[in-house]
Amino acid sequence: MKLKPGFAAEYQKRHDEIWPEISALLKENGISDYTIFLDEETNILFAVQQVSRQGSQELGQKEIIQKWWAYMADIMETNPDHSPVAVSLKRVFHLD
Repeated sequence: MKLKPGFAAEYQKRHDEIWPEISALLKENGISDYTIFLDEETNILFAVQQVSRQGSQELGQKEIIQKWWAYMADIMETNPDHSPVAVSLKRVFHLD
C-alpha cells in the first residue's frame, strides 16, 4: 500500500484510534498479530498479519471496512472503491 506524502502522522493517529468495530471484525475473522510498517523514504506501507481464515483485504464487502476505506482514502493511494492500492509480494525467505 502507499501513503500520500506528508500524511505519516495522520495515518499513525487514525490507526492509534482504530474503530473498535474494525478490531473486532478482524479478530472474529481469524486475523491476529497485525502490524503495518512505513518506509518513510518511499511512503510504502507494508502489512503483516497472521491469518487463520481470510486476510483483511478479503473483508472488503463488509460495510464497516468500506467506511474505513473511505475514511482513509484522502491520505492513501486507493482504487475507485476506496480500497487501498495493494500489491502482493513474493516471499523470498522465511525462518520459523
